[in-house]
Amino acid sequence: MIKTDILIIGAGPVGMFAVFEAGLLKLRCHLIDALPQPGGQCSEIYPKKPIYDIPAYPEVLAGDLIDNLAEQIAPFEPGYTLGERAETIEKLEDGTFKVVTNKGTEHFAPTVFIAGGLGSFEPRKPPIKELSEYEDKGVEYIIRDPEFYRNKRVVISGGGDSALDWSIFLSDVASEVSLVHRRNEFRGALDSVEKVAELSKAGKINLITDAEVKGIQGDGKVESVTIKHKKDGEFTKETDHFIPLFGLSPKLGPIANWGLEIEKNAIVVNNALDYQTNIPGIFAIGDVNTYPGKLKLILCGFHEATIAVQYAYNIINPGKRYVMKYTTVNGVEGFDGEKKEAKKATVTSI
Repeated sequence: MIKTDILIIGAGPVGMFAVFEAGLLKLRCHLIDALPQPGGQCSEIYPKKPIYDIPAYPEVLAGDLIDNLAEQIAPFEPGYTLGERAETIEKLEDGTFKVVTNKGTEHFAPTVFIAGGLGSFEPRKPPIKELSEYEDKGVEYIIRDPEFYRNKRVVISGGGDSALDWSIFLSDVASEVSLVHRRNEFRGALDSVEKVAELSKAGKINLITDAEVKGIQGDGKVESVTIKHKKDGEFTKETDHFIPLFGLSPKLGPIANWGLEIEKNAIVVNNALDYQTNIPGIFAIGDVNTYPGKLKLILCGFHEATIAVQYAYNIINPGKRYVMKYTTVNGVEGFDGEKKEAKKATVTSI
């Protein structure tokens, strides 16, 4: 049994930053995540992908952002239940929420923050008959460690940002990269499309457009794929890995059955006040929520977490007034008693 002040469902960047803001108010947090490590999509799906819209970071890799957040919240000693999915929620007579995971772990808290990003994800799979036979035997839907493909032959299929970005990245890692797309036009960022075109001319990416991967062959593992070109017909391409990158389908999972107001697979919140849901005491922050003018950006989630924590304080400490103090003045004091603060200027009289 786990008791805490704020129970955070989702240990992605927004959930992690909520720990920091709660710590400044001396509130303890515990995070639940179905993934085996903190970081959400940033750790699981694109740790090596650069992010450009985090304040003060012209560019930061997603994995490095998570490492920095982990260091930032360490003084506030958050608890973790990892590799387990939040399954049920119940409001007890004393107003406390009881959340039980799919493995039976019980959590109790007066407030709950849902920070589950876009929910759980399932890869969109191309209609290839043999696909399931080769999953984890050369077919991968997510690139977790680029070094896994060092000096290997790779065929990537897709026309969006992920397919373009990973083709560019792996062109310096794999021995051969082929990018297959069923159209001539791509849906990704223009600079990425131009970069792929440059690498194709330089012979670092084998660009195959107007084509689709239709079959997979191999003895116990992927050895080749069949590609069907609109004009040239079918041909076989030898490869060690086939990576179809057609995006992920988000699903709220069990949270959808918690009695929350849902709109287009997102949780409706009161953005005019506190990012609370239709159930008092349950907040939703980050990509999992929706409201007029919502932007699905990490930095917006950071703001939502900050506001939500201020209002959660009032629920946890009814009748107790909190006066906000700037960290530039007050410093940051962890639960272990350590304090970080700027050096004070002094004036010496003569």
